Amino acid sequence: MRKRTVSAVLASLFLTFGLRAGIDPKDFDTSVKPQDDFYEFANGRWLKTNPVPPEYSSWGAFNELDERNKLALRKILDQAAAAKTPDANQKLVGDFYASGMDITAIEAAGTRPLRPELDRIAGLKTATDVQAEIARLHLIGVPVCFGFGSEPDPKNSDVVIAAAGQGGLGLPDRDYYLRDDEKSQKLREQYITHVATILRLGGESIEGAMEQTRAVMRIETALAKGSKTRVELRDPVANYHRMTEAELMGQTLHFDWPVYFAAIGVTSPGDIDIGQPEFFKTLDGLLGTTPLADWQAYLRWHLLHDAASSLGADFVDENFDFYGKTLTGQQKLRERWKRVLGVVNGMVGEALGQLYVGQYFPPESKAQMLKLVHNLEEALRDRINKLEWMDEPTRKLALAKLDAFTVKIGYPDNWRDYSALKIDRGPFVLNVQRASLFLFQRDLAKIGKRVDRTEWSMSPPTVNAYYNPQMNEIVFPAGILQPPFFDPKADDAINYGGIGAVIGHEMTHGFDDQGRQFDAKGNLTDWWTSQSATNFQARAKGIVKQFDDYVAVDDLHVNGALTTGENIADLGGLKIAYAALQQALAEKPAPDKIDGYTPTQRFFLSWATVWRTNQRPEVARLRAQTDPHSPPRLRVLGPLSNLPEFIDAFDVPEGSPMRRAPADRVEIW
Repeated sequence: MRKRTVSAVLASLFLTFGLRAGIDPKDFDTSVKPQDDFYEFANGRWLKTNPVPPEYSSWGAFNELDERNKLALRKILDQAAAAKTPDANQKLVGDFYASGMDITAIEAAGTRPLRPELDRIAGLKTATDVQAEIARLHLIGVPVCFGFGSEPDPKNSDVVIAAAGQGGLGLPDRDYYLRDDEKSQKLREQYITHVATILRLGGESIEGAMEQTRAVMRIETALAKGSKTRVELRDPVANYHRMTEAELMGQTLHFDWPVYFAAIGVTSPGDIDIGQPEFFKTLDGLLGTTPLADWQAYLRWHLLHDAASSLGADFVDENFDFYGKTLTGQQKLRERWKRVLGVVNGMVGEALGQLYVGQYFPPESKAQMLKLVHNLEEALRDRINKLEWMDEPTRKLALAKLDAFTVKIGYPDNWRDYSALKIDRGPFVLNVQRASLFLFQRDLAKIGKRVDRTEWSMSPPTVNAYYNPQMNEIVFPAGILQPPFFDPKADDAINYGGIGAVIGHEMTHGFDDQGRQFDAKGNLTDWWTSQSATNFQARAKGIVKQFDDYVAVDDLHVNGALTTGENIADLGGLKIAYAALQQALAEKPAPDKIDGYTPTQRFFLSWATVWRTNQRPEVARLRAQTDPHSPPRLRVLGPLSNLPEFIDAFDVPEGSPMRRAPADRVEIW
């Protein structure tokens, strides 16, 4: 069979799913001046003609790409489910998908697949039984009370240690339990109704469900009070507390850790990083004072809550009514195949990803991305060398960290082995539980071993990218390496304003307020001189203030402290990508304008296009309170208003909204 070229494969994908990269003047709103609101100028007509579909809470460029990507993945799953002689990956994903699509069997089974677990909870008799059940639920993926797993030791990134952190809530954040404003009180009332309804669907009487719901709220509210805020959780030093098992047991007199470790199969946990010791003291106090019946109610609720989307229509619809409609404003449940696809990708994503990249992302595509990454690295190196606020000792170590970046593109070099995972065409909810068990045990097996630096935290089809400070790595799955972010046929301005700025964004995370605290090997250590650290912090405070002043939605302002890292990464990513574009343009004949815009202008238009998004007010409120990213509109207006390069490109006059005064302008990297 003739080997297909990269261009041929991508061209086929573009043709099949309508993929293309570029900017379309028909999407502009030229009634708005670029210097007044660049986001509206670049996206105004698109925003007016692309309302949020009823099955979504927001709609933008990411969603458009993700939807096209889903079509490719659905084709793979349909073929796998129908294959007569499937290979191992096809059988795994095909059976998983088929079980999730078998609506008749799911409805007929009802909650019977959960009966053994529900009976276990009903049969609890002692506090020791409760702790054993917490462990049992953790094994099957139900995150009650707290989170437990493995992590690279933040201060010795070559070794994996055990780690535990706060958790156990049903609402999105601790503050949802603690705020007293009218909207928060109403939302808690709606949550109470939802919890009671799920418990009734699980077999409880109306009176019993309400009594149990009150118990759930007592426990979850107490856990919320003992939890740190999302801003507090951003401090890696304050959330690292390595201690021995004996030290941990000395802090929690009621929670028997040896019982827990034995139940999850960890015979020798070694030292444990307890992220939030005060939270575990709160949990320990609850274990000593909360009646057994309350714990049974709490555990029963979380089991049903976690399984709801894998059960019949009554559970699915009720789960959607609160977590979809109420919390995010989503009006219509997404098609079943999309929901099941999401589960398959989330749980066995590398098996699905291996089939995906085999069809849509040939190995040669990495070469083009590597060149872009190299160009961005050189631009960042140049920026670091020219920073006036950084002294030479810190600069030397910053460059060493940049040199040590690991770059992962498209898909892993070593694919995950799923041979120990049993998936069949039986109850979907049991497949989900078995996959959860497989993933949890796989994670626990890392404790005490060397860190595997080849491992990925996202599946290849994922439309996203990330920086991992403990690995000092930047990772770009195949899913995002498509238009509008990346197109080998597009002009440089489009690619540098799209995937180039994303690359720069992830690189800058290595030097944001969190990432800068990890060294070249990924160890949490202070490698900055006091003077350079002070200079950085002063600049970071500037970006916090800038975003604190923005309104996210209604009466909610952006939380500048929560979004600091992402805002720094957006600003730095654009600065670096712009410099890399200039270098790329300098190596070629001067390009002509396209649609009347220079390459520099198209670079900024490309960035604005990437973030065009319509959001429902409910999800805008949710994200303003929980998301470390600023609203999409402000990811354009915020950083661009700081950049002299943007001001020059569009000749933005002084005093314009898109031109911050020099005294207020933020520049870090």
